[in-house]
Amino acid sequence: MVEVWLPYGKTEVCLRVPTKNFLGSVEPKEKPSLSDVKGEVERALKEPIGSQRLCEAAKAGNKAVIVLDGDTPMTVGRALVPPILDELNGAGVRDEDITLILGWGVNGGFAGDASAFLGENLARRVKVVSHDLKASDFVYVGATKGGTKVYLNRIFAEADLKILAGVINPHPFMGYVGGRSGVLPGVVSEETVKANHAMLLHSNAGAGVLEGNPVHEDAVEAARIAKVDFTLNVVVNVKGEVVKAFAGDLEKAFYEGVRLFNEMYRVAVDRRADVVVVSAGGYPADINLARAWVSVDNVSEIAKRGGVVVLVAECTEGYGNQAFYEWMVKFKDLKAVEREIKRNFVWGGHSAYQLMRALQKNQIILVSILPDYYAVNVFRLKTARTVNEALNQAFRTVGENAKVWAVPYGNYTLPEVGTVGQSEQQP
Repeated sequence: MVEVWLPYGKTEVCLRVPTKNFLGSVEPKEKPSLSDVKGEVERALKEPIGSQRLCEAAKAGNKAVIVLDGDTPMTVGRALVPPILDELNGAGVRDEDITLILGWGVNGGFAGDASAFLGENLARRVKVVSHDLKASDFVYVGATKGGTKVYLNRIFAEADLKILAGVINPHPFMGYVGGRSGVLPGVVSEETVKANHAMLLHSNAGAGVLEGNPVHEDAVEAARIAKVDFTLNVVVNVKGEVVKAFAGDLEKAFYEGVRLFNEMYRVAVDRRADVVVVSAGGYPADINLARAWVSVDNVSEIAKRGGVVVLVAECTEGYGNQAFYEWMVKFKDLKAVEREIKRNFVWGGHSAYQLMRALQKNQIILVSILPDYYAVNVFRLKTARTVNEALNQAFRTVGENAKVWAVPYGNYTLPEVGTVGQSEQQP
């Protein structure tokens, strides 16, 4: 019997798999955190990739804006912003001429008091605003080749110097967050987001895919139209600790960061399994079903068609996204969801699309505290009280000789069959 400990909320659960069934545990190639994060960020700012230094681009009297991507963890955000401010100050840009925009992120942007997120000192040092997708004073700056009309946050559009900052992580259809996502969806209008995100139906729109991904390519073009001057992104380990920083050109610095992310989290396996047991990675990745669901989409590649995926996610905040719930109630088949995405994309609707698509391929068993009323009746999942009960259910479905992969950090890991491909490379 093989034991694998899987993150579950703020604790762990033990999966026990008969040795004859166990293919292995698919885990990231972790890198240690840095003892001096501030020093690493300062190093990246001094050694920009594909661009001049920020202090060389800035000059006294400039109005500067920094966008902090909405998916940036609090501890990382507090580490990224001060060195940028110091770099700007060194070029003669005053704190009172700098605005920090908390951008709209994958999970709906920032909520609550800015000082609680950034710390009182930082929140007092510069003007801090939260981006509003539904604001009435956007500035139109052009359209992409794909037809997306780019409407920018007015403060961002009118700034002399535009800087993006955040974390590089997988995104369910943009490929990754980071770089250009500071603009789209970070500081654009709801209309712009809807036009871009409706492209998620394309076959190349998926986690870890950049080449040929129209959502990514459209967002890059939007960021170029917006005239971004500088970016700063970091790659973190599964504990959320900074491993390395990348600064400089909108695309070149981002691709270097993606390359490191892939070294850590893109994992090749030699075959597909009958059963994949995946944990979202514990808190906060499994705080609700909408967040944890990403892990199922990420591991779909290594599950056989007709097999079973067991999702281990505590879901202390329930299903998480109201649109996800409403679309699962309203739409009964995948085609109906696709039509609605084309007609009127709503954040959360993509989760309904991905869930219905996954259910066409695999049975999915959820181990969580989410009531069966929601898990079974709304989201159409099977449920089990424990991970080992779920595994036994899976064996009854696909046979006692079924082969099993375990994935402890599914929200971050991008497993694929065979040699890791080129989909992450620069287009």
